[in-house]
Amino acid sequence: MVTEQADVVVVGTRCAGTAAAIALAGAGRSVIGLDSSAFPSDTLSTHLLWPSGVFELAELGALPRVLALGAPPLTTGLADGAGFTVRAPFGRYGTIGYSMCVRRAGLDAALVDTARAGGAQIRERSRVVALVWAGRRVVGVRYLDRNGNERRIDARLVIGADGRRSTVARLVGAHAPYRIEPSGRSCVFAYWHDTSLEWRSVAAQWRSGDLLGTAFPCDGGLLLCLIQPPRDRAVRVAGQIERQYRRMIAELPGLSDRLDGCTLRTRVRSAVDLESYFRRSGGPGWALPGDSGHFKDPVTAQGIRDALRYGRLLGESVARVLDDPQALDRQVSDWEMRREAECLEMYQYTNRLARGEEMTPIEVELYRAGVADPALGAAMMEVVSRIREPRHLMRSGRKLAIAAGALARAGDRGAAWRAIVRDAHDEISERAQRSMARPNAARHARGWVGQG
Repeated sequence: MVTEQADVVVVGTRCAGTAAAIALAGAGRSVIGLDSSAFPSDTLSTHLLWPSGVFELAELGALPRVLALGAPPLTTGLADGAGFTVRAPFGRYGTIGYSMCVRRAGLDAALVDTARAGGAQIRERSRVVALVWAGRRVVGVRYLDRNGNERRIDARLVIGADGRRSTVARLVGAHAPYRIEPSGRSCVFAYWHDTSLEWRSVAAQWRSGDLLGTAFPCDGGLLLCLIQPPRDRAVRVAGQIERQYRRMIAELPGLSDRLDGCTLRTRVRSAVDLESYFRRSGGPGWALPGDSGHFKDPVTAQGIRDALRYGRLLGESVARVLDDPQALDRQVSDWEMRREAECLEMYQYTNRLARGEEMTPIEVELYRAGVADPALGAAMMEVVSRIREPRHLMRSGRKLAIAAGALARAGDRGAAWRAIVRDAHDEISERAQRSMARPNAARHARGWVGQG
């Protein structure tokens, strides 16, 4: 068996994996990335990059290649529901004040090209079959190359950026999440030829009944239209997917109007039985950025940004300590705790939106207030852009006014009271989870740091 040496092996070279590889190679480390796919190739995704995600592309040096794909800058966000349409410009995250929707085949290929240009080796059609261990420490991988030959790479760190069904997570015994929330929604999406120039700068979402639909202009003159029906309306029969997809579009009048004159250009794809989670994401000689370690429901479109950001931060944090196993373990542990601390609130916020139900009286009143107050509408966009934490969306006085308005205007006051009580319970429970997250993570980290 052929054996090679590298500082780091990255398993999976899409968003999280290339981000880590770019950071490590930029710090002068030898990096070999392995992916079972060939690029360009597609993958399931909500595709949207809020300003914070575009910022990450810029930080990695990949933005010029991505801009060359031709996706239009999305400068305005629109959220429509219950007869109210909140429209606001996107705020700036660092130097970036726009969103983008980029098809994954082009986006991922641009990231791979950026990693290669920075000095990382990326090997396509290469499938990891085993990890190499020295006691409790991971010290490399065995993989099958594109010709089916088994090879071995010894490394100081193995980064498993290989998605929700991560091979690395399974092999290190971390596949079972320690925090998990089944989504109340599924996904069904396709690309359309976009004929509406006036909408080409708008990222839009519509809610009607228990359905949620989005329209994001993307590269190639196309439009990504994604529907998230409740879990019990999931599209599961292959021969019925397109028919059900079109039927759901018709149930969202605003989205149906947006698609007027547009032509379906691709097959319709679906994802069902989604679960949001945190997995243990670090151990002696290994780490799990991207969906392999943490996944949020697509309803808030945070996955690409978090994969890029925490892949990059992992690479930056470990690059200088790869030659010291104990220091490396501490850095991986600190990185894991940082991701948990920074992502937990958005995870909780996303789980609320993914419940797969009609808008509550509280949500209706929030949309009403967002129309009346442009500053509140802008703040709603800042939450998904990661400029503002969800808990800072409104001051206490505004929350009370919205609750009072919901009670006064709701056709069913009982439903309004139930929504108010549930929101209060959620806030208390979520605050408690956040307060315990870092101490729990620190205790967990002490359990393995230095034992490799």
